Amino acid sequence: TDRPRLSPGTGANLRNRLISLALLTTTLIATPLGAQTKVTARIPDVQDAPIAYLLDTSSGQVLYERDIDRRFMPASITKVMTTFLAFEWMEEGRLFPQQVYGVRPDTFRKWNRKGSTMFLPADARVTVDDLLHGITTVSANDGAVVLAEGAAGSVEDWVAAMNSRAHAIGMSNSHFGTPNGWMDGGKTFVTARDLGTLAQAMVTRHPSKYRHFVGATGLKYNGIEQRNHDPISGVVEGADGIKTGFTNQAGYGFLGSAKRNGQRLVMVVAASPTGRGRNKAAREFIEWGFRNFESRVLFGEGERVASAQVQDGGGSEVRLIAPRGVRISIPRGSNPDVSLSLRYEGPLQAPVAKGEEVAELVVSIAGMPQHRVPLVAGEEVIEATALQRVFNAFKGWAT
Repeated sequence: TDRPRLSPGTGANLRNRLISLALLTTTLIATPLGAQTKVTARIPDVQDAPIAYLLDTSSGQVLYERDIDRRFMPASITKVMTTFLAFEWMEEGRLFPQQVYGVRPDTFRKWNRKGSTMFLPADARVTVDDLLHGITTVSANDGAVVLAEGAAGSVEDWVAAMNSRAHAIGMSNSHFGTPNGWMDGGKTFVTARDLGTLAQAMVTRHPSKYRHFVGATGLKYNGIEQRNHDPISGVVEGADGIKTGFTNQAGYGFLGSAKRNGQRLVMVVAASPTGRGRNKAAREFIEWGFRNFESRVLFGEGERVASAQVQDGGGSEVRLIAPRGVRISIPRGSNPDVSLSLRYEGPLQAPVAKGEEVAELVVSIAGMPQHRVPLVAGEEVIEATALQRVFNAFKGWAT
């Protein structure tokens, strides 16, 4: 780690923020304004959810965790990975909402009215848009298989792409064997931590697709109306999904999310013995999060956080910014000690591309788990000319 030049932001009035900042080697020391208070939050009542996880995606902080690295069968929550892969392929131009797929005869025989369904007829010509709404709203087993076969050519190729993309976003303790979560002898498993990673990737990388496809209260297709069994959408303020799951082996689970006043929480409750218990735990858990934690902005979207030294570049330093800003969540009514430290391998070697991830901001809040925010280069730094190298060397010697 190099000794960077750090800045709290351009022209920021720190009294209007949570903290004031001072430089000490690679650490931004944060001193609260006023007397410190103990960081505490009442433990949530989620007895009906043996596995429980609450993540603030706005800040990246874990607000509550219980058994979050325990593997379990996700059942229909698997469809969130299918949905995310579809979003990724849309972004890459490999899949389009108005593409039309047919239902293969073998697929119809196997999946017609099997479990949750959108009632695709044998002669259906169905758009990707309708398939995804069927998958996200009524947990359509048939829709997930038709999408997989149409988009990838086969279920096997689609599942391979699911696993590849899951690994790429950091789901290191999960594996998928089907596109819809149907029982497969334990080949499909996840952890709550990995589901939180998946949900965070979905809502941050594809916000418009998320709003369009996730959180509808019902679906009418093929003349049949069905409602969404999501226990929080339409019930909890700001709730907008994401997916329930149930099998006899897995019990009842839910991956959900809600957003209020710029703060988005993602939760996982799993291994509940009853659907009623799962639904109650989900509602109380997400409300506990909003009631007990408040979100505060440290740096705005695209605002300069710090500077890093650059070697052999046209400039000797580069601004470091947080593309989505930097927020923190703290227990309501508290004023904890907060410290920010900058980490990168430096000096950075030119050239540096604008938007390239080159550093991370480590946020430490007394009494809470540490979390990290990626920082990117605020501008391009090209390789230095011979004359610039001489000037930079002289400048470094003189200082």
